[in-house]
Amino acid sequence: MSTVVVTRLIDAPIAAVWQVFTDLSRRREWLTAVTRVEVRSHGPFGAGTVWRETRGMADGGEVTEEFRVRECEVPERFVVTSPGIGADYRMTYSFVPVMSGRHRGGTMVTVKQDGSATAPAGRILALIFGGLAAETAEGALRRDLDDLAAVA
Repeated sequence: MSTVVVTRLIDAPIAAVWQVFTDLSRRREWLTAVTRVEVRSHGPFGAGTVWRETRGMADGGEVTEEFRVRECEVPERFVVTSPGIGADYRMTYSFVPVMSGRHRGGTMVTVKQDGSATAPAGRILALIFGGLAAETAEGALRRDLDDLAAVA
């Protein structure tokens, strides 16, 4: 199992950051790596929400993943899971308002991604490429938070 944690200060109020991040119909507009989003559930963002997201890869290919919201506490936190090929992922997003200091009124966003191998081949690949996979995941999460900061 691997864990990656990324934190980013965003100079926007928590309500604005939450609104941008959870508006699935507009994710493709602000996430630079995302080429397609298909919302597969109805109603407001919350526990049970499901969507598929296609991202461009560095090698020119694309990967499509399905995400399901497992827990949601508006506007503070949500947890999504995604089954992968040989590994499952759980991402916890936390949104904390900055109450004092020069960034007062901003939002501290943290994402924690936990990955676990689900097949023998996945376990072997995790042993061989674990550090590289963690660096790749960290870079993607950091880029997503940078994109969020730019639009929020």
